[in-house]
Amino acid sequence: MPYPITFLITDLISEVYGKKKANQMVTTGILASFFSLLIVLIADATPAIENSPIGDELFSSVFGATAVAVFASMIAYLLAQYIDIQIFHFWKRVTQGKHLWLRNNFSTFFSQFVDTFAVLFLLCSFGKISWDIFGALLLSGFLFKILIAAIDTPFLYAGVYFLRKKFGLKGSEEIGSLEDITQPI
Repeated sequence: MPYPITFLITDLISEVYGKKKANQMVTTGILASFFSLLIVLIADATPAIENSPIGDELFSSVFGATAVAVFASMIAYLLAQYIDIQIFHFWKRVTQGKHLWLRNNFSTFFSQFVDTFAVLFLLCSFGKISWDIFGALLLSGFLFKILIAAIDTPFLYAGVYFLRKKFGLKGSEEIGSLEDITQPI
C-alpha cells in the first residue's frame, strides 16, 4: 500500500533538490533494502534456539519464501524509480519548470507501469505466480498505482511549496543548482 507514495517522495526530491539527489536517494534506499534482505536470508539459514516460540519451518514459510518476491520487487523498484526521475526531469525541461502536475503524473504513470510489469514478469518467470493471472494483476496493480498518483498531486504541490519557502527558492529553482553555483572551483 505505501509503495506508490515513494514515487511522490522521489518527485518531491527531484523538484526541490534536483536529479542528482533523487538518484542518490534511490540508490541509498535500494542498498538498504538489499541489506535487509541479507539479514532475512541469514536469519532464515540460522536455526532457532530450542525454546524459541517460532520454529525453523514457520520462520522459513513466512520469511524464507519471500526472497524471490522481495528481490523481484527491488529490481523493479530500482528500474522504475530511475525511469521516473529521468522522465520527471525531461518534462521539467520541456515545460520550463511549469506544470508540476504534468511531470509528476506523466513520470509516475509510466514508471509505475514499468514497475508493475517488471515485478510481475519476474515473479511469473521464477514460478511464484501463474502466467494466466499476469494480465489481471498488471491491470489492477497499475490502475491502483495511477489512482494513488492522481490523489497525491496536491500533496506534492504542498510539499514543494513548503520546501521552496523554507529554502528561499524561486520558480523552479533547485537546491542542487544553488549548491553547484556556490561551490568553490
